[in-house]
Amino acid sequence: MSSKKRVVYFWDPDVGNFHYGVGHPMKPQRLSVTHSLVLHYELYKKMQVYRPYRACAHDMSRFHSDEYIDFLQRVTPHNIQSFNKSLSHFNVGDDCPVFDGLFDFCSMYTGASLEGATRLNNQCCDIAINWSGGLHHAKKFEASGFCYVNDIVIAILELLKFHPRVLYIDIDIHHGDGVQEAFYLTDRVMTVSFHKYGNYFFPGTGDMYEIGAESGRYYSVNVPLKEGIDDNSYFQTFKPVIQAVMEFYQPTCIVLQCGADSLAGDRLGCFALSTKGHGECVKFVKELNIPLLVLGGGGYTVRNVSRCWTYETSLLVDENISSEIPYNGRLFNFILYSFIFIIKQLPCIFSIYLKP
Repeated sequence: MSSKKRVVYFWDPDVGNFHYGVGHPMKPQRLSVTHSLVLHYELYKKMQVYRPYRACAHDMSRFHSDEYIDFLQRVTPHNIQSFNKSLSHFNVGDDCPVFDGLFDFCSMYTGASLEGATRLNNQCCDIAINWSGGLHHAKKFEASGFCYVNDIVIAILELLKFHPRVLYIDIDIHHGDGVQEAFYLTDRVMTVSFHKYGNYFFPGTGDMYEIGAESGRYYSVNVPLKEGIDDNSYFQTFKPVIQAVMEFYQPTCIVLQCGADSLAGDRLGCFALSTKGHGECVKFVKELNIPLLVLGGGGYTVRNVSRCWTYETSLLVDENISSEIPYNGRLFNFILYSFIFIIKQLPCIFSIYLKP
């Protein structure tokens, strides 16, 4: 039996207070609900909790272009009209809207992932957790799929300062295209993504024949899956693939993206995984006994995401928790806030549709 892991957990009290806009599926409030459950289950007692470093523009420019990061710093909902050309150039708009505090939000989730990588490099912990991170679609020059800054790539670049081989595993329902693209030409990082593929499902990449190129040939592994896959089928696919990858690649560090949109009942998903089934993958990776950075990702049904990431936190700290959820003021407040927000919008909606 492996010895108990040293786990660090990052939480910025402001990261759950941002709002992508009315009707947008991405809700940062899910992070506050998750953290509240972590507190109510007293999981914080089993790990070191830190308010993370906030990434600066220089940190983000390790991967992204200076021009793109400068745009993210300067654009706001109040001056957006003066950036019309830049919006389309950087793919900012409907899926990736401009909202109040956009750059601050990116700074918080990216800084937490970067600090997690730094602490792993310095051997201050065995596992680092940042549920606010894992925004795997962002590209070097543009936003994509609700993601603006690719904290995963930035964290991996930090890990590569100390680790010769980093393994990236992605269990989000969407293909981890931004991370794959960033490391497609190198053998220093091996990317493995399990995702829904076909029928124009976003982002449309992740075919099994995307295997890398040049020095990175055979270092990109894609496992395209069909809708409706259940716990048993998923894990029977996941386990042998990761075992084979471990034997072949022998990584010195692992980054695990735990997108919860692969759960059954997700607003944008179509898999049939339970929280336990999703967690089984996290548990398996943890038991490989390799330094591990654990990140969030997708997940668009707030109650499911918060339950899943709380349960997976318990697995990472070896603590059994009850399936009965303790009273969660954050979840109640989120529901109440959403209801009040909708009520406040009704006069505006009626005025649009009831005009003579």
